[in-house]
Formats: sequence, structure tokens, C-alpha cells
Amino acid sequence: MNSQALTGPASSDLKATLKTLGESESFEQLLRTLIEAPAFSDELGADFAAAQAVEGISACRMLRGALNLPLGQFFVLLGRLFEALDSTEGKQKARSPWSEFANQIMHSTPLAQTKLLTYLTTVTDDSVRHRFTDMAARLGESDPHAIYPTSVYRECGGSVQCTSDQQTVEALMSFSTFASIRTIDHALDVKQPALRDIYKPLGRCICLIDETVEKLHGAAFEAYFDSHEIVLEKRVYRAMEADKGLSTVERMLGDFKHLGVSRNEPVLIAGGGVLADTGGLACALYGRNTPYVMLSTSIVTGIDAGPSPRTCCDGFGYKNLMGAYHPPIVSITDRFFFETLHEGWLRHGIAEIIKMAVVKNLELFNDLEAAQSRLIDTRFGTIDCAPDDDINDLSQRILGGALKSYIEAEYGNLFETHQCRPHAYGHTWSPGFEIEAGLLHGHAVAIGMGYGAFLSARAGWITDEELHRILRLMSGYGLSLTHDILNNRPVMLESHRKILQKRGGNLVAPIPKGGIGECGYLNSLSEEELFETLNDYQTLCADYPRGGLGIDAHCRDVGLEDPSAAEIR
Repeated sequence: MNSQALTGPASSDLKATLKTLGESESFEQLLRTLIEAPAFSDELGADFAAAQAVEGISACRMLRGALNLPLGQFFVLLGRLFEALDSTEGKQKARSPWSEFANQIMHSTPLAQTKLLTYLTTVTDDSVRHRFTDMAARLGESDPHAIYPTSVYRECGGSVQCTSDQQTVEALMSFSTFASIRTIDHALDVKQPALRDIYKPLGRCICLIDETVEKLHGAAFEAYFDSHEIVLEKRVYRAMEADKGLSTVERMLGDFKHLGVSRNEPVLIAGGGVLADTGGLACALYGRNTPYVMLSTSIVTGIDAGPSPRTCCDGFGYKNLMGAYHPPIVSITDRFFFETLHEGWLRHGIAEIIKMAVVKNLELFNDLEAAQSRLIDTRFGTIDCAPDDDINDLSQRILGGALKSYIEAEYGNLFETHQCRPHAYGHTWSPGFEIEAGLLHGHAVAIGMGYGAFLSARAGWITDEELHRILRLMSGYGLSLTHDILNNRPVMLESHRKILQKRGGNLVAPIPKGGIGECGYLNSLSEEELFETLNDYQTLCADYPRGGLGIDAHCRDVGLEDPSAAEIR
């Protein structure tokens, strides 16, 4: 498939051009090809990757529902698809005539929001109109995903077997979805089309925005959407750990109802991890399946909570007890939001990057060692450095490597149907003591990672040098290796028991095995061994800077309400 198969539109008369286009046989054939494409197959993605056209995969998948798309969105996707196919990865992308045509459509609001099928069955001549009407009728019977999708991002299937008397029925169900994960600098620059392309065809953007993000960047959000003549409906939420309860989710659901959010209208969530978790859960619950776009403004969100399919809220004094599996359709990480972050937030977020490096990506680990304090000092290459400074490229490599590793680990086990999850490194015992200790999430995870690495070395799975290399990296970034909470026997015992209960009686703790960048699973640790090894680990940590304690380790240290002293709202 390539753009040469169809002459690109050139006329300045949009309606005349659209009519001519809709009545051409080559356009009809293109639509059939798009609709019949195996959008949810591994082979389609592999073919695009082999052609160095990865940037066109999501467009091709969405265009399977082309007839149901607004004209603006349809031509934006078509332009993106052809640009990817007609260019070579790593080179400047040639601007497709279809993209230019899409821009013209986008500036004509009534056209931009008119569905393609509606246009084809009302404006074209009688014979063409009848062909598309018949096509829609056939698809309604044979392939409803292509003509009446609830969401172009999802597809279901199934089969049923039953006994001859129909008293016993066995059903098999399948579910497929896809997501786009992007690192974009200056996502709110009016020349950056990523958000415009999603929301212009809809005419509005419903946005849940973190209270702090609103104070720092609210004007930039308004300027961006105003410049593209998109109505912005912002709803501002305080998003501290103490707010991560069901009442916050209920407020969001009320806002969705009041605004009349539809099931094919992506909500924009702009903020950090707490808003990503609660907002994503609200989207999962509303209409049972409301899509959302995640614009991450913190490191934890950008490389972990933002693209994560695990949406959740806290409950009964335990982290993330209630939730749903509901990934964003698009996840955007913009490192320039990091410019305004407190240093404590940077350290806390880097913990999640270290997590993926230790159990998944040795190259990423090496990059983190090379960057050290410069990553914090320059806010990931966004301040106090020249464009050609090596920390700029290093920062981009670190974010890209962390995201790729996280997505590889997470998306192959979307519903946590098994517990072999490398991205849960550091998260075995920490959920049980994080709130009680009032720790920032990243510091609690760092303690869990350090202890897990210690258990790995004790089992002979990594060398002592590799253990200390891991501990030195975390300590060098000011992260916690230990905390007094580890001496609280009832809390640690309850944490151990809770995780066994949550994981169906298995510990299955991911820890490095076979070297840094590799993962194994520890499934046996008695309560007696837990306390014995915790004591030995704390003794080891005492020789590290600050006695193994972290810098700005607690929520109160970065201006957040202490979750251990507040009721979950």
C-alpha cells in the first residue's frame, strides 16, 4: 500500500475534491484494503517494522474503522500512514499531500466532524452512494467492528460450544487492543499536531488536570486548544496520595456524566501518577470502556503509571487495592514538563527507570550510571544545557529505553493472567509499608529493589559486585536503600502476608538473576527468613552514604500531604 496508488488531492475546493475523491474507484479500493487489513495481528506490526514504517502502524489499525471516522480524523490518519510508508526511518519525513489536505479539512469544522460514511452516502452520485450503502449493510452482518465500532482501538471475538440439549454451554472469549506510546518534546507547542489530530474532529477536549499542573501550565493548555479552535473542558483535581480513593473516582464519574462523555470520545488526563491511576479507573468504569489519552507531567507517570494498563485507587490502608485493566489509547511523555519538578520528584521518578534497567535492560543501566547527577541537575536535558550537550541525547535514550522495557514487560501480560512480571521488581513488600511510612512511591520501591537485590546475591543469582553496583546507583541518585519502617515487625509481617494473598499464595518476587538486566523470581521466603534477611540487609546499608537513607524520601519532604496521617479521601 502506498500513496502513489491514489493521486493526492490538490483542489482548494474541499467539497468538490471530496466528491471527486469519493466517486473514484481507486479510493473505494483503498477503503476496502484498509477495512480488510488484519489490524490486530502481530504480522501487520512486523510488516510495518520490516518496512521501517513503525510510525504508520497505529494509523493503519485505526483506519480499519475508516467508514465510522470523522473526515478530519480519517485524512489525518491517511496522511500519517502514507508518510510512514513513503519515508525511511531516521530520515526527514516527506510531507504527504494527504496531510496537507487533512489540514484544510481540519479548518472546516463541519466537514472535519462529518463521518466518512455519512459523506459518501449523501454527497456522491447515486451509483456510488448505493455501493457504499450496500458495503455498510454487508459489514454490519459480516464485520461489525469495521462499521459500528464502539472504539477503533479494541476488538473482541469468541466461540461457543454446547451439548445437544443446550443445557451446558462453554464459551471462549478473546480481546485485542492496541496503544501508541510517544515521547514528544513540547507537546503543547501549537505547531505540534498530536493532540490537535485527536480532538479537532471531536470539536472539544474533556481534560482532567492535576491542580499543580493547572497552576504551572494551565495557560499553555488553553492557548494550545484555543489556537486550534477546540473547546477545552477542564476539570481540576488535587492529586496527592491522600486523594487516591474512591471518592475522587466518584467525582470524576459525576463530571463525565455532567459533560456527556461518549464511549468513543477520549478523555485527556494531564498529570502525574495519582491522576493517571484514578482518572484511568474512572474512564474504565464510565460506560464500562471510555478511552483516554495520557499526557504525563512527571517521570513516574511518563515511563510507568502513564502507559500502564493498571488503573487503580487505594483502599483500606493498602496501595492500589481496587482497580481495572484499562490502558490509554495514546500515552505521551514530554520531558519538558520536568523543568518545574522539585528535585525530590525527579529522584522518586528515576527509581522506576532503575527498576526496568536492573531486571530488563543492561544498556539502560549503563546510561543511568553515565548520567548520574546531571540527569537531575538538567531536568533530563531541559535546562542549563546546550542542544548538542551529550546529556540531551542521554536523557532521550534513558526515557526511550525505560519506556520500551516497560511496555515489553507490561503489555504482554495485560490482565496480569500470570505473576511473572519483571516490572513488579521492588513492588513486592513496598505496597504494605509505603503508606504507613509516608514514603514517596519511588523511595519505597527503591527499598524493595535494594532488598530484592540483596536476596538475589544471597541466593547466588548475582555477584556481590553486581549487588553493590545496583545499590551504588540508587544511592547516587539519592534514593532510599533502607528506612526505619523495616524495623516495624507487624507492618513488615502484614506486608509479606498481604502480597502472598494477592498473588494467590505465591511470592513470585521479581529480582535480578543471571546478572544486571536479567530477571528471575523468588518464590520461597519464610517469615523467619524475612526478618533475618531484613536485619542483614540493614546492616549492609549502614555503610552507604547517609546510612542508606534517601534524600527527600517522604511525601511531606516535597510538599505533599503525609498519607500515613490522613484519611484516604
